[in-house]
Amino acid sequence: MSSQGAVAEIGLIGLGTMGGNLALNIAEHGFQIAVYNRTAEKTDQFVTKAGELAAKLVPTKTLEDFVAAIKPPRAVILMVPAGEAVDAQIEALRPLLDSSDLIIDAGNANYHDTNRRAEDAGEKGPRFMGIGVSGGEEGARFGPSIMGGSAKDAWDQVGHILEAISAKHEGEPCAAYLGEAGAGHLVKTVHNGIEYADMQMIAEVYGVMRDGFGMPAGEIGDVFEKWNGGILQSYLIEISGKVAKTADPETGKPMLDIILDRAGQKGTGRWTAIEALMLGTPASAIEAAVAVRNMSARLDERKAGEAAFGAAPQKMTVGIDALEAALVAGKIICYAQGFGLILEAAKQYGWAMPLPQIARIWRNGCIIRSSMLNDMSAALADNSERNLMLAPFFSAKLKETEASLRKVVAEAALHGLAVPALSAALSYFDIMRTARSTANMLQGQRDFFGAHGFERTDKDGGGFHGPWAMG
Repeated sequence: MSSQGAVAEIGLIGLGTMGGNLALNIAEHGFQIAVYNRTAEKTDQFVTKAGELAAKLVPTKTLEDFVAAIKPPRAVILMVPAGEAVDAQIEALRPLLDSSDLIIDAGNANYHDTNRRAEDAGEKGPRFMGIGVSGGEEGARFGPSIMGGSAKDAWDQVGHILEAISAKHEGEPCAAYLGEAGAGHLVKTVHNGIEYADMQMIAEVYGVMRDGFGMPAGEIGDVFEKWNGGILQSYLIEISGKVAKTADPETGKPMLDIILDRAGQKGTGRWTAIEALMLGTPASAIEAAVAVRNMSARLDERKAGEAAFGAAPQKMTVGIDALEAALVAGKIICYAQGFGLILEAAKQYGWAMPLPQIARIWRNGCIIRSSMLNDMSAALADNSERNLMLAPFFSAKLKETEASLRKVVAEAALHGLAVPALSAALSYFDIMRTARSTANMLQGQRDFFGAHGFERTDKDGGGFHGPWAMG
């Protein structure tokens, strides 16, 4: 397509909340951007509301005009719903773009779809990139964390724009190239899985304070505020304190006391759990968090269960300090599982996956940003192959907090309070600190009923069988 009259440095399709905010972010950083939405009226409204930034926007009404407005080699960001809509948009763009042009999927895509689209682009063109964008509506507008996956030359074409619009931590962009094809979307998926686990653990200690201590929401908010001044400093702890201390403007009651306990999800946490199982790497804290969201939806069953078995008794004796320490331990463990999953995917696909840099780009702009990520980045830089729990800094922290995690989980169990993510974290810790596990019994069972064979502790190799197989 002719580039005569092209003025935009990049284009964006899809002016919903996330797409519109990302377009304004790009414009605010001085880049001329062409914009297109399937509904032309929405494009007009978007430009009208853009104010002074409208000067950096190039509104278009057709795909042909949209493509013609972008300087070659063109870069087009898609902010459309994941799945079939992305494939349909790529097919509509393909006849209008050159093989040197670049399509960037910035939605919450399944990384297997991104792998497929990258392979397809290699055969048919144009080039393809998948980027994970974290930070929600505010991040898109003022600076998200951006996780890139593509051929390196594609990142080199647009990396300066993505770094410019990303969040910054001490002046360093929270955007990075992480590997080919679906690498960026895989990291975003794991990010969301860690987010699920982190949120669930916070919810569990909230539940202990509410049901085990009988604390009102406002006092719980004070505890979260205090914790946010220490090692647990993070966006999620910060907002948890604010949520707990907020009153409902209609009733004057604490918002938490009137919010229905039925959690929603968009599926990315579930993807993380599925990938952990497929790659054969443990992510038990994340899996527990996904399961709890599913159980929260069974409201009628839970009410029937309470009617049948009674509510959990209260008056737990574990202290607030022990809760804080348990949360520290749980957080370390769920991040260890997440980074372990990324490492396994990197090995399987041959992706770069610089783990220290992943920790750095999560330090700002994303939902799981926290002060602990500085230490995680340093630990991964020292040895990215090592389980994060075994890094000296985090090993020392776990030795300090293990007893509290154990006490909280045990006392919660005795009082009938569910702490599934913290329990899963503790079980993972205990398994990973046990040199002689119970898997020998599993292997014996498998050999007994299926002649699967096993290894021996006193001989090399495998394929041994027990005497039960000799008859």
